[in-house]
Amino acid sequence: MRADLIIVGAGMVGSTLALALEHSGLDILIVDGGPLSVAPFDVQAPFEPRVSALSMASQRILERLGVWQGITTRRACPYGEMRVWDGSGTGSIHFAAASVHAETLGHIVENRVVQDALLERLHDSQIGLLPGARLEQLRRSGDDWLLTLTDGRQLRAPLLVAADGANSAVRRLAGCATREWDYLHHAIVTSVRCERPHQATAWQRFTDDGPLAFLPLAGPVGEHWCSIVWSIVPVEAERLMALDDAAFCTELSKAFESRLGKVLHADRRLCIPLRQRHAKRYVEPGLALIGDAAHTIHPLAGQGVNLGFLDAAVLAEVLLHAAERGESLSDERVLSRFERRRMPHNLAMMAAMEGFQRLFQADPLPLRLLRNIGLDLVDGQAEAKALFVRQALGLAGDLPELARA
Repeated sequence: MRADLIIVGAGMVGSTLALALEHSGLDILIVDGGPLSVAPFDVQAPFEPRVSALSMASQRILERLGVWQGITTRRACPYGEMRVWDGSGTGSIHFAAASVHAETLGHIVENRVVQDALLERLHDSQIGLLPGARLEQLRRSGDDWLLTLTDGRQLRAPLLVAADGANSAVRRLAGCATREWDYLHHAIVTSVRCERPHQATAWQRFTDDGPLAFLPLAGPVGEHWCSIVWSIVPVEAERLMALDDAAFCTELSKAFESRLGKVLHADRRLCIPLRQRHAKRYVEPGLALIGDAAHTIHPLAGQGVNLGFLDAAVLAEVLLHAAERGESLSDERVLSRFERRRMPHNLAMMAAMEGFQRLFQADPLPLRLLRNIGLDLVDGQAEAKALFVRQALGLAGDLPELARA
């Protein structure tokens, strides 16, 4: 089977790239190990443990691809404020969308909801879908990439995009080098019901062991639900995962200083080892890495998927402009335009998250005093906070056309 472009991975980022190229005239094939089916959404179903904080830029991209309505008709929770404080001191900072005349800072959405809305659109398109397809071998064959699947089928295309996640098979089989290190932290993620309303606010407390985030969810009327991401050292994560639900809720309430009252209930918990990874190059002839296949960052600010959506939008823009000029889309010089636009932005975001993580885990008293003073100082600087809000909205820097107003 041959195509002009093969995208390995039909997750949020790979699906977005395919839809952004829907009217390009390219013969596009998406390959994925999953079934690629869309189940009817049940509003009474428990929340998916994994959620994303979709920025305004991501929302615009999904709106223009005809996906956003499929998300909002399922389940999404807008939030207009963010409150961050140091659990080891008195420093705090408050961000509000109103400071830049925006209605929201973003939306907290279950990953499954985003994925199903994208797949729904893909099934309505002419884009080729190959479910249940797992990659076993990859090699160059003339000007093409030759992909061999575990069932023996072979696929070929001059242009291959790896959108198959943090443990990318394409990246590994193509021999793409990465820089990576373990954060020595695990993230416990689940959905919890709280005693008091979340106030359409994203809450984050920095503890001695790591950050704890409560992200608002659109729960049933009269119930107050949040998604939590609790970054903690592995030994403590193991202890917390072994607790029964009641004991876990008690520990969680204490760690969060009961800002939303008692935690009344916790759904099924997941524990995810945290590792930072960044490909040394995003491209080589006929190959591009996007999303988590190219970079993974600490979930501190929920920016991972937003970086991936911008990757997809920029790569699509680069390919469409190159096609208009009659250039070969698999040419490394063409693909390098994508890398030059995205790598500096991704590295800057990774460095910022790394800096926050190290600063708030610092034990020396002078550093604790400094960060508390710094938080309070920045909280009084309207211009500095507005700049941060624009970053959170994803509206700073070199935006692709799909993300512009």
